[in-house]
Amino acid sequence: MKYVVIIGDGMADRPLKELGGKTPLQSAYTPNMDRLAREGTIGKIRTVPPGFHPGSDIANLNILGYNPQEFYSGRAPLEAASIGIPLKQEDVAYRCNLVTLKYNKDKTKAVMEDYSSGHITTEEAGELVKDINNNIGSEQISFYPGVSYRHIMVWSSGAANIECTPPHDITGKEIADYLPVGDGEDTLRDLMLKSAGVLENHPVNRERLRKGYKPANSIWLWGQGKKMTLPTFKQKYSLKGSLVSAVDLMRGLGINAGFEILEVPGITGYLDTNYVGKAEASLKALERVDIAYIHVEAPDEAGHSGNFRDKIKAIEDFDALVVGTVLKGIESFNKYKILVLPDHATPIEIKTHSDEPVPFVIYDNSVKRKNKAAFDESITEMDGILFFEEGQRLMDYFIKGE
Repeated sequence: MKYVVIIGDGMADRPLKELGGKTPLQSAYTPNMDRLAREGTIGKIRTVPPGFHPGSDIANLNILGYNPQEFYSGRAPLEAASIGIPLKQEDVAYRCNLVTLKYNKDKTKAVMEDYSSGHITTEEAGELVKDINNNIGSEQISFYPGVSYRHIMVWSSGAANIECTPPHDITGKEIADYLPVGDGEDTLRDLMLKSAGVLENHPVNRERLRKGYKPANSIWLWGQGKKMTLPTFKQKYSLKGSLVSAVDLMRGLGINAGFEILEVPGITGYLDTNYVGKAEASLKALERVDIAYIHVEAPDEAGHSGNFRDKIKAIEDFDALVVGTVLKGIESFNKYKILVLPDHATPIEIKTHSDEPVPFVIYDNSVKRKNKAAFDESITEMDGILFFEEGQRLMDYFIKGE
């Protein structure tokens, strides 16, 4: 048996008046997912347990079969693992976004204009993070470049119990009410303030402004945690796995679970990502592994931007180029199962993640059902469907049928 999990990050949504009361997923043309919904086992899953922030780290940890209440240690340690940063037990890793702040005239107030600095390139960001580390790093504080706007700060013997807000949650809002709060807040606030001085007139930002792009004029620290320790997926399920994602968070989760991380040219985590390449690399990996985990970030990014047209396009590309490619290529295997779902909702109206249950479908090529259903949020309102209130149980059901 071969298994494929396909995640449309943030794909679920809420009805929009601009779409006549439909969601982007309901409005999108998704013949491949709709076919799976008609012929597979449909249900809903709570991917975010009560009391947890609805992030992709929590949701995907749950989907992979790990109880977040037992294993979750923070978002940044996962991204640190992806970058190859060796964390010591006493280290605290922080996610370090390069963001665009919009200041008032006398620079006494600032608004979070863009949590991604206009999706700054990895090359540009690398130069900025290097200079940030050279200027404000220390024996205790180190900055490490990641991908695009996503980077890591490691605070040796640092504070972890600080309330930090994800920058994508406060787009368009004044930052004063969302700065770090708690023991160690002064250190984080000071670093963020000093970073603005390093970045304000940096040559990379001057060139971005010249081209009409948003400058990366500050860092934003959040998502902290200590080193994660997981039993491997093979230890849990006796299956070898691969994972493909453009997002360090997901790659780090895969590394911690003992998955082979697939390298695919042209994957960006955005609407221009190499959808087909992800699917084809995963199909090729199935010749040597048992389960392939495919993560696509694009719908989530469109949700954060509040652009329903982009979200519809991302969903349609996901269906045609990822799900469609998998459906064609996987027929070379005799027995297979496919699980498709969003990891969480990212509603256009709020531009951030939410924690309501999301739909899923499990397709088994040896069992063809005849459901009157399309793959969208309406599945979660149906009677008599499977419901995994404890999200980690879905993987058990997918693999073991129990």
